[in-house]
Amino acid sequence: MSQLLMHTEALVPLCLEGDQAAQMELYRRYYKAMYNVALRIVKKSEDAEDIMQESFLRAFTKLHTFRGEVTFGAWLKRIVINRSIHYYRKQQKSGEVRLDEVLYKVEDNDGYVPDHGEAELKAQKVMAAMQRLKDNYRISLTLHLIEGYDYEEICSIMDISYANCRTTISRAKESLRKKLLKLN
Repeated sequence: MSQLLMHTEALVPLCLEGDQAAQMELYRRYYKAMYNVALRIVKKSEDAEDIMQESFLRAFTKLHTFRGEVTFGAWLKRIVINRSIHYYRKQQKSGEVRLDEVLYKVEDNDGYVPDHGEAELKAQKVMAAMQRLKDNYRISLTLHLIEGYDYEEICSIMDISYANCRTTISRAKESLRKKLLKLN
């Protein structure tokens, strides 16, 4: 059977046997989504690309630990999120401030706006406003609203208590609402 037609879960045993074509097929199927997950957390394209690549490498070297309790995609996404948060925390500890963070500015929508439709424009405004949130707010909202994790999973990922998680997400939503009102 062609690997293009093969179910994702059928590719995993082939990868365990060292089949590079199967690994490439899994990479092809998931790289865009995993890049986007990392980008929403670390905010910089180059960093997201590195994290995505490292996550695939880690997934393929640790594939023997994949027990199949969740889908391969969910397992891989967890690796990407954990590596992204680890990278983010490491950057915070080192005190690095990137120039793009200092210069970041939401583009003015009073000028030319391409004809992408109202829904697309609203989504862009929400994503721009989310980028301006405090980092813990941005990460928790990304995990909850975009990635679909529940509070318990977010507690585990961010290593915070359940009460802290609920409070953080509630405050993040309120902060996002305020930022969106300022944009309108």
